[in-house]
Amino acid sequence: MTLNWKKLTIVTLDIVIGGYLVLAMTAFNKPDEQSNLCTEVKVNIADEVVDGFLTNDKVKQLLTQARLYPIGKPMASINTRKIEETLQGNELIEKAECYKTQVGHLCLNIKQRIPVMRVMAENGDDYFVDSHGEAMPRIDYTCNLIVATGSISKKYARTKLAPLANDVLTDDFWKNQIEQINVLADGSVEIVPRVGEHIAYLGQPTALRNKLERLRKFYKYGLSEAGWNKYERVSVEFDNQIICKKRKSTPSKR
Repeated sequence: MTLNWKKLTIVTLDIVIGGYLVLAMTAFNKPDEQSNLCTEVKVNIADEVVDGFLTNDKVKQLLTQARLYPIGKPMASINTRKIEETLQGNELIEKAECYKTQVGHLCLNIKQRIPVMRVMAENGDDYFVDSHGEAMPRIDYTCNLIVATGSISKKYARTKLAPLANDVLTDDFWKNQIEQINVLADGSVEIVPRVGEHIAYLGQPTALRNKLERLRKFYKYGLSEAGWNKYERVSVEFDNQIICKKRKSTPSKR
């Protein structure tokens, strides 16, 4: 069998030229990272039910302190993995995602740890609790959080109070109504409302959603008629009943 050298040469040249064109087009469409500098950092902090600690300036400060702030640096020299690890190592950040664009931008998607309650326990502990029940550092914070006082261990705050705080913050009525939660020595819970001069007693921290719903109906249909200052104590500890103690009077049942 005789090779057709002319035909083989033409095919070989076609392959070489085709490969060159592909490489040339790829190089033309992809910016040179070595010469492409970072011109902008775009920070997206996920919205939550309450405002968090983080701001864009705070993120810039964290990266600057770690010598990782990328503005003016070649895109090729920016280590996105190291930026993610640095941010996620901060006590205020739950998760960070970092990526580069071809136009010289660095994008940061951040999920922060959200404070849902401030604990001021009788043992002297003073800290914030996040939405997962974990303790957070106490720093300057302007958001008006629920304050929990009384006999509170960190385990109790994590397992009992954090779920209650999450429920409160996702309910507009209770978010605006509950000002303070107090834990008694036996572990039972009472709440101090923003409106009215009474204490609402929930008993042990079980079936709290049910208890709060009964209390909500009492506020709507009972106190709206009787007056918010008629009682000094309202208890929803027991199922299917609400026990009220009038001011300077004996307890009565509704």
